[in-house]
Amino acid sequence: MARTPTELLSPADQRRRRDLRVMKAVAAGALVFMAVVFVIAFALQQQYPAWAYVRAAAEGGMVGALADWFAVTALFRHPLGIPIPHTAIIPRRKDEIGRTLGEFVETNFLEGEVVRTKLTQTEIARRAGEWLRDPAHAETVSREAAPVVAGILRALSDDEVQDLIADLAREHLLSPEWGPTLGGWLERVVDAGAHRGAVDLGVDSIATWLAANRESFSGLVSRRLPSWVPSVAMRLIDDTVYHEAVKFIEAVQADPAHPARLAIDRYLGRLAGNLQHDPATIGRLEDAKSAVFDSPRVRELAAEAWNTAKAGLLRALEDPESSLRRRAAAALQEVGGRLATDEALQRRVDGRLVDAAVIVVERYRHDIASIITDTVERWDAEETSEKIELMVGRDLQYIRLNGTIVGALAGLVIFTVAHAILG
Repeated sequence: MARTPTELLSPADQRRRRDLRVMKAVAAGALVFMAVVFVIAFALQQQYPAWAYVRAAAEGGMVGALADWFAVTALFRHPLGIPIPHTAIIPRRKDEIGRTLGEFVETNFLEGEVVRTKLTQTEIARRAGEWLRDPAHAETVSREAAPVVAGILRALSDDEVQDLIADLAREHLLSPEWGPTLGGWLERVVDAGAHRGAVDLGVDSIATWLAANRESFSGLVSRRLPSWVPSVAMRLIDDTVYHEAVKFIEAVQADPAHPARLAIDRYLGRLAGNLQHDPATIGRLEDAKSAVFDSPRVRELAAEAWNTAKAGLLRALEDPESSLRRRAAAALQEVGGRLATDEALQRRVDGRLVDAAVIVVERYRHDIASIITDTVERWDAEETSEKIELMVGRDLQYIRLNGTIVGALAGLVIFTVAHAILG
């Protein structure tokens, strides 16, 4: 079922329409009142000459009321439906009005210094910080932002993102040589002695394994001996090998300067130097890297990384109790606190926001103002006339009422002066 024009109006427009009708009735009532007074005065002026003054006032009031009714009506439509020239001004010149309004806004409002002055006085950062440091407001922003971010993630093309990740990995991770970087990192680790913890962990792991795997040494050496060697000797040899291994590991554990530890230090130092300066070592590392991270494998790793990250982010965004949502709200609250109290930060943020707004306004102000022009051009002529009449029509009806009163006073003055001079 189609809605009536009144139902299409907003509640505010419906209220304006009621007020406009009331004022139209008042202005029309004033005209009718002047007409009634004129008739009575015209009938009585011969018998009572003083009524001539009343007739003149009523006559002037009717002329003023009719003139202002014509002027007000001519703005929005043809009076009495008669296509008199220079009437229905707003419907006929709708597009020109839109262009003029757009130019006025562009010239007087969308000007760099006007925007800069207004935004500088607004203290955007401080106000935003005071609002955002409230835990409820920070939680609101986090809650409202979550579905937006989730929607963006779902809208992204998985294939394009995977290709982007693969390209970035090749450009920044796989294409550069790893040798010099790893060699420099290893050299710093060895110089700082940071590798010794890893050596200790390795030695302790070997000691633990030896303690739990005594039987692994049974036959380790003896089965390689000739068959004529007595079994007692074979067991003795195996036990000796095991105990020597245990004693060696214990000696390494106990002595930070053990020759084995020093040998590991020297080896790692040589490896660090070769990774940085030896073309053969660098080449072997690059060959190994290329073999592990060939092109299909990179694409597969990129797909796995993106799918895992996307699924995890979506779950976290949809869960109000997720650590991501809680941390986001806490971070927003912290940012709000800093913005509300740190004057230096306020000045930096306000300055950048103002500069950005001025750049946008100066570069795109014609495009922004064209929204007004284009919108008015798309409006129906009658609809435009009705919109404007609802906005200002009530005040224009006051003009009609004032015209009636002023006309009455003017008629009275003119008649009085003429009667005094001409008799």
